[in-house]
Amino acid sequence: MAAEKLAQAAAALGIEMKVETQGSIGAENVLDDNDVKEADGIIIAADKDVALDRFAGKRVLSVPVADGIHRPEQLIEQVRSAPVHVGGAAAGGGAGSGSGGGGKERSAAYKALMNGVSHMIPFVVVGGLLLAVSIALGGHTTPKGIEFDKDSFWFYVNALGGLGFKLMLPIFSGYIAFALGDRPALVPGMIGGFLAYDGMTIYGADANAGFLGAIATGFLAGYLVVWIRKVKVPKFVQPIMPIIVIPIVSTLALGLFYIYVIGQPISWLFTHLTSWLNGMTGSSAIVLGALIGLMIAFDMGGPVNKTAFLVAVGLIGTNNAVMGMAAAAIPVMPLGQGLATLLRRKLYSDQERETGIAALFMGFFGISEGAIPFAAARPAQVIPANMLGGAVAGAIAGVAGVTDSVPHGGPIVSLFGAVGGAAMFFVAIAAGTAVTALTTNALIDLKGRKAARQGADGLAVAAGSGADAPAAGSLVAEPVPAGVGSGARVDAGSGGSAALSPVAEPSTQPSTPSATQPSTDGVGGADAAGASPEVLSGYLTSQTVKVQLASQDKEAAIREMAEMLASTGNVRDVDELVRVALAREAQGTTGLGEEIAIPHAKTDAVSSPTVGFARSVEGIEWGSLDGTRAKLVFMISVPEAAAGDEHLRILALLSRKLMDPGFRARLMDAPTTGAVLEVLGEIR
Repeated sequence: MAAEKLAQAAAALGIEMKVETQGSIGAENVLDDNDVKEADGIIIAADKDVALDRFAGKRVLSVPVADGIHRPEQLIEQVRSAPVHVGGAAAGGGAGSGSGGGGKERSAAYKALMNGVSHMIPFVVVGGLLLAVSIALGGHTTPKGIEFDKDSFWFYVNALGGLGFKLMLPIFSGYIAFALGDRPALVPGMIGGFLAYDGMTIYGADANAGFLGAIATGFLAGYLVVWIRKVKVPKFVQPIMPIIVIPIVSTLALGLFYIYVIGQPISWLFTHLTSWLNGMTGSSAIVLGALIGLMIAFDMGGPVNKTAFLVAVGLIGTNNAVMGMAAAAIPVMPLGQGLATLLRRKLYSDQERETGIAALFMGFFGISEGAIPFAAARPAQVIPANMLGGAVAGAIAGVAGVTDSVPHGGPIVSLFGAVGGAAMFFVAIAAGTAVTALTTNALIDLKGRKAARQGADGLAVAAGSGADAPAAGSLVAEPVPAGVGSGARVDAGSGGSAALSPVAEPSTQPSTPSATQPSTDGVGGADAAGASPEVLSGYLTSQTVKVQLASQDKEAAIREMAEMLASTGNVRDVDELVRVALAREAQGTTGLGEEIAIPHAKTDAVSSPTVGFARSVEGIEWGSLDGTRAKLVFMISVPEAAAGDEHLRILALLSRKLMDPGFRARLMDAPTTGAVLEVLGEIR
């Protein structure tokens, strides 16, 4: 979608553009050396690391994929003034180094995790589908589970599928580490991932750590390599550091740490969990079923999952009902995640939707690992949803007395005739699957809405003197009273600056210049007599407007704006104003999202309410909850003794208009102070 939108925008602007894509099937339409040489600029819209070496000497703009979809025209304009790339390994997912600003900046940890997930998915899909096909066409049930005739065709197909799963966690862990520490981190990351998959065979533990352990080893390996690379070594040792010293040292350190510090506690926990669970087999069927389902769904092959599964297997022949509970819970995770991608397709990427189809197939055959890519990418949303669905399935199976005589789960075991109470078995699976899918989408949607709401909280202003103050970071967290300048007039300046400030309700005062804010020749928004609309009841004037901030960070921007406010004569102590404004930021960011920030201060360092506005084309990192960089910045300053509700009224007017993307765009594009004031004249 990003490629299509960028191409369409370029065509509409009459610009020649070649778009390289790096999707789930690999790179397509790859830029060659001539393409790069002739390019005027490079736009990277990606949520994962992208190598930048080939773009050295070119203007490079790095933004998230969403920006490529939602604002392609702006990216094409921004890349013309983007910084020239002079070196560095990679970019992606944010407006960091080499970025012209814009979207949500992804952390290095997030990009590393997604790098591991994207490389793991093919192994999950290939391994899972080969296992599923072999089970369906060549497997048969035995007391030991579903088995195959040795040396048969389907025996080897099943073995290949198992090999895919065996490589899954080493690849996952290795590419998390690779994203953090580059090639030297690949070896320790992969070896750590293998320990997470099959450490039992190496150090005799009773359980493996599963995909959660692979996440831990990936990050440990990556950050360990980053730390080792910072160690200063003699010059003659430097050439062998990345290929010999760093991989060996990091592999030894990580491996031994895992065996002695991680592996043994997991083994101890496994033993005690098993004993505890065995002691519950006489408990209520609904409680035991819910507990088995919770544990099966928690880590999909990890120690908690294996504990519940092996307890159930150990009771086959004496209490087949426990295996029936586990068998009902086993397919819920992949089926639920696959169903979730079908129900709310817009919440998922193309790659996730493709993986969801494969997960549905794997779930039917009782391969719970099909849900691992979803749990790895969104653990906070997916794991609780999986556990809830697993608990529902296990509890229903327990109450209904479902039994299973083979150590395997999923609908396939019923088709093999191993399940007693097949109708309720399918009811349990269906209920658990629906709960998982609906809960997953609800949690993902809630997270998105929460981020958007927190970003917009400051734009939802309740007018009136009795309104409660919103939480930290909201537009009205500290009321800024008025009472001064209600009849003042704001005249358009002579250019070189811009203002984002709403127009208050029409003044009843004569349209004459304020004594404290002398009029200047009108530009852009001025009328024939040199007048311009009154902005923010006269608190903001052409003296307190800048078209472009020179500052690149929040603290510097606040100081720059405080010095601008001082030009009005209303600021007694610039340093004190800056100190109070920064203290307010420490309580909670005033970055509201939607590329807007409104720092404010209540201090006797100012003699009367004064509002400034400035723009930053590149954007300034303000800690906004939606991740956007502030491009439209107000600064509000009021004296400590000021009182009243005028400030809330102004913010209410402003907030309603700022919710309009078209208004924000016009404000951003206004070339002069007068033009900006004219745009602000739209606020009523």
